Amino acid sequence: MLRYVFRRTISLGLSLLVASAVVFAVVELVPGDPASFMLGTGAQPETVAALREQLGLDQTLPVRYAAWAAALLQGDFGQSFTYKTPIAGMILDRMQVSLPLAMMALLLAASIAFPVGIYAAARRGRIGDAAVMGGTQLGIALPNFWFAMLLVLLFAITLRWLPAGGFPGWGQPGPAIKALILPAVALALPQAAILARVLRSALIDTQGQDYIRTARAKGLTAGQTLLRHALRNALIPVLTIMGMQFSFLLAGAIIIENVFYLPGLGRLIFQAISQRDLIVVQSAVLVLVAAVIAVNFLVDLAYAAIDPRLRRR
Repeated sequence: MLRYVFRRTISLGLSLLVASAVVFAVVELVPGDPASFMLGTGAQPETVAALREQLGLDQTLPVRYAAWAAALLQGDFGQSFTYKTPIAGMILDRMQVSLPLAMMALLLAASIAFPVGIYAAARRGRIGDAAVMGGTQLGIALPNFWFAMLLVLLFAITLRWLPAGGFPGWGQPGPAIKALILPAVALALPQAAILARVLRSALIDTQGQDYIRTARAKGLTAGQTLLRHALRNALIPVLTIMGMQFSFLLAGAIIIENVFYLPGLGRLIFQAISQRDLIVVQSAVLVLVAAVIAVNFLVDLAYAAIDPRLRRR
């Protein structure tokens, strides 16, 4: 297990190195000049050139990448071109919204998907299975922003149980959690539908294995066999999907953040792109990429913990 973890750690470091180079290169290929955008179209060329020199944009790409990467290793993300504030603080403030929102949505999705998927697999081919598959198909098809508006209409405007938008900060934990409930539900519904379908398919695939027939021959009921033996072996594809979903929920919730007016990381990236604040885009995207790689690393460790054959292999 230690050798497995060591190999995966080396892979993690190499992935981060390659990701940083790719993110820097891709963002630099975006057309437009930040200095010209900041000064406006009527600025004199000398003024634009002076600002480019001040921002370090007059240097070559390799030099700029090396300086940026060296600063990142020291925990320095640089300073925003637009807001003139440290980027690390900006990202940290936004992560305090995006990370809890993603975790709440994923936890809620798993809480719905596991019992639904197990129920559908246990009743394969019956009315209950068909009803679950129809419901999950509907959950996948519904746009989450439209569902979010329905939630706001019902729980915020009609019933007045939860706030319609905004985020008061974690200085008030109760109102902060209430502000994230409706966005988390809106994000969790399609993810729960996807996860339930994957879990059902994985459980059905395991039911034809020899160890399942052996367990039934020993006298276990179908439900006991499903929960004690089939479920653990069906978790490999489920964990893969959950890792992908967490990455999506962390980075791809920009529409929901705009619906509920949440100051999350997705909105920060969108605003930085529109303002040509490239250093903010680079740093924020790299943080998201690092989070995705770290989640995949944890998923790989979970694979090895669940299936000892992976450790031996």
